Amino acid sequence: MDLLLKIEIIIEKNGSDFELSKLFKEYIKEYKSSLPLLFEQNQGKDFLVKHTKKLDSIISLMYKTVLRRLFGNYMPMRSSIPIAIVALGSYGREQLCVHSDIDLLLVYEDVDGFNTQLIIEKLFYLALDAGLKLGHRVHEVSDLFKASTEDITIRTSLMESRLITGSPFTWHATERELKKIRLNAPKEFLLAKVEEAVTRRKKYPISMQPNIKESVGGLRDSQLIFWIAKTIYGVENLKDLSQVIFSEDEYKDYRIALEILFRVRSALHLIANKQEDRLLLEHMPQVSRMLGFRDERRMATKVFEAQWRINNFTQIFVKKMLRPFMVDMHNVAKFKKNRIAKGFYEVDARLYASYRLQPKPLSSLLELLVSLKDKDYNFDAGFLYQFTYTQITHPIKAKTYTLLKDMFKRKHSYCFLKLFYDAGILHEIFPTFRKVLHLPQFDGYHHYPVDFHSIKCVEALESIKEPLIQSLYNELTTDEKLLLKIVVLLHDTGKGRKQDHSEVGAKLIIPFAKHMKLKDELIDRAVTLVKHHVLMSSVAFKENIHNEKTLYKFMSNVQDSKNLNLLYILTYADINGVGGDTYNSFNSKLLYDLYVNALEVSQNSSRITDAAKRVNIEKRVKNSAAFKELPKLLQTKLLTVESNLFFFQHTPADIIKIVQKAKDTKEYSFNIIANDSLSIEIYRRIPLNIVYILATLSHLDVGSMEIVTLFDDVKYFKINFVKTIHGNELIELEQIIENAFDMSLNVHLKPVNIKKEDISINCDYSMTHAEINVNVANQKGLLAYIMNCFEALNINIVTAKIHSTKHRVRDTFLMEKQKDICNNIDKIYELLTN
Repeated sequence: MDLLLKIEIIIEKNGSDFELSKLFKEYIKEYKSSLPLLFEQNQGKDFLVKHTKKLDSIISLMYKTVLRRLFGNYMPMRSSIPIAIVALGSYGREQLCVHSDIDLLLVYEDVDGFNTQLIIEKLFYLALDAGLKLGHRVHEVSDLFKASTEDITIRTSLMESRLITGSPFTWHATERELKKIRLNAPKEFLLAKVEEAVTRRKKYPISMQPNIKESVGGLRDSQLIFWIAKTIYGVENLKDLSQVIFSEDEYKDYRIALEILFRVRSALHLIANKQEDRLLLEHMPQVSRMLGFRDERRMATKVFEAQWRINNFTQIFVKKMLRPFMVDMHNVAKFKKNRIAKGFYEVDARLYASYRLQPKPLSSLLELLVSLKDKDYNFDAGFLYQFTYTQITHPIKAKTYTLLKDMFKRKHSYCFLKLFYDAGILHEIFPTFRKVLHLPQFDGYHHYPVDFHSIKCVEALESIKEPLIQSLYNELTTDEKLLLKIVVLLHDTGKGRKQDHSEVGAKLIIPFAKHMKLKDELIDRAVTLVKHHVLMSSVAFKENIHNEKTLYKFMSNVQDSKNLNLLYILTYADINGVGGDTYNSFNSKLLYDLYVNALEVSQNSSRITDAAKRVNIEKRVKNSAAFKELPKLLQTKLLTVESNLFFFQHTPADIIKIVQKAKDTKEYSFNIIANDSLSIEIYRRIPLNIVYILATLSHLDVGSMEIVTLFDDVKYFKINFVKTIHGNELIELEQIIENAFDMSLNVHLKPVNIKKEDISINCDYSMTHAEINVNVANQKGLLAYIMNCFEALNINIVTAKIHSTKHRVRDTFLMEKQKDICNNIDKIYELLTN
């Protein structure tokens, strides 16, 4: 039955408000269920317009129903009732997404004879009870101007007003007020919106999982440029400024990019069945299918490219429109004094260019950059415009390569590389970036696409925080620093292909290194570094870095100590360029330990055995003043600790502190260290339920674990976690450790899934130890489960290294060879895979 007819039947029989709202609710639910099909037929802006028009019709019908309900057969014409129902925000722009709030302005004029407040109240409750997600404001027409001056958010939303239904007379009065609002104090409003955008863009930077609405280059940036255009020029459509502010082709490229974001955001809302604006990794496959892409990599690339385009367009043309409002006549003399070329200026480390200038050739712009003092620069939108539309000829000329070489030799090159990225010419200057332009990385590790990650690595190289790494960098020659910066920038350009990206990248760097006129020896080093740029982090995070076989194998790839120094610095820059808090004190320590151990190997021509290494460390311990102050008996006990790893993993000072603490331990003691990452040290003479601790703390990622039998039945445990905890969590942690000495306590272990092929056991690791590797899908409670299995088999674990990503875990355990365990490895397989 027709909806109108059903409404009339309820009204005629004097049905309840509940019946009406239920009817509308069922109708809206049926409409929402049809949205996936509608999306298949009409994507992008067309889908949003159709959705908006449908909601217009529903709200109009609700308003008509309210009037019919109140006035019965004597309902006046809507035009004579002094109420206008106005769409605001994305609804007003006809860009309303499926699960976004429906922003309404209910505006009225106070006319005797009309109970406007009752009508508005009835409409509001009907819409709310019918399930519409409303964001609404109610204002008298004469109150609009005052409201807009009190809250910038209100003023902004009023800029996107559109009449849905109601009195045209009230709407015309509203429009007059809206014009007054637009013309009131425009400079203050515009500068406030720009400042608001700066804050938002810092909160939502470029990301592998972007917020389609709020991120840099998101829909909010497109709204910003419209607000500015409407305030200054009074336009209803940004396209009206084609050939005035920007060209038709520039607007067309921008509009195509906007269409991609419209499509993606609508798909996200439909998939999540709620307001979801983040393009999360788990949503990408389904979004790709809905949008007709062959895979999520292609879809994500298009999204990143669209966001870059919107960011570039808005940055350039927002500033171009705002220039008259930002001119400060007091600065004119300052700009003239700081002119660096015709139409180019440098003021307070910010570079400006006049919009009146025709874009210069790339070589001219590079000459300008390298002629400047060596410091970190920011770039005004006019300067960005020059680089965005510069003339670049191919192949790149020798003069341009010379200028690029001069650029790389500067202490501050990152700011120029970021400028090339923002201008969209990074791949034009460095052709090896073509395959990785806006290329996503779905490893759950990298926070940025490949191209942006690469230049963030250069930023990390130029702002090293680790004193040792900075000193190693300072000791490099000028050519070695040049080599390293080129490697840091280009190390991932082999991605996006079927072959190993390190092997491909090693080949790609050779032609560019030759254009930089690097010596053959340095080119060979560049090839080695790119080929093995993930080696150091892989070994440090996944393998036993105190094992001689591991160290010699590692150095056989690195070749010499010079490459080791370069690789250490490269690895630091690479991990810092990942984003977030990926580089932390925990993995910093692992990299440092690997570097120190590998350096010792590289500087000794004769092979260093574990026994020889132990002797060398013991000598350093004996020569320390702290050791000489120990009682003779304690000195003897220290030197008889069986574990070589204990000596390899700790400094002489730490070894002595641990031994002193062990001597003073009665039953047990523990120490919690909560700095950048959390560490727990436990000394015990009585039994400890280590499984209880691991299971209770399974929400925290363990980085490594050390278990050492010292002397006099004292065992030393150290558990390092990837992140830290604070406040009440530390108090709770103390109680958890105390409880772990109550062996009657049981803890429920979460079920995990390990297959036999996920496990490898190496009984030839050394004379005294065997190694167990578990490479399996990441699961909560995994480590507790594994340690419980080892305890059931009476396996004495001396150390554990844990390496986890979002999807997988690689755990390495070193166990003592005892009780004929290596002749019964089937028992280990059986219990772990049970």
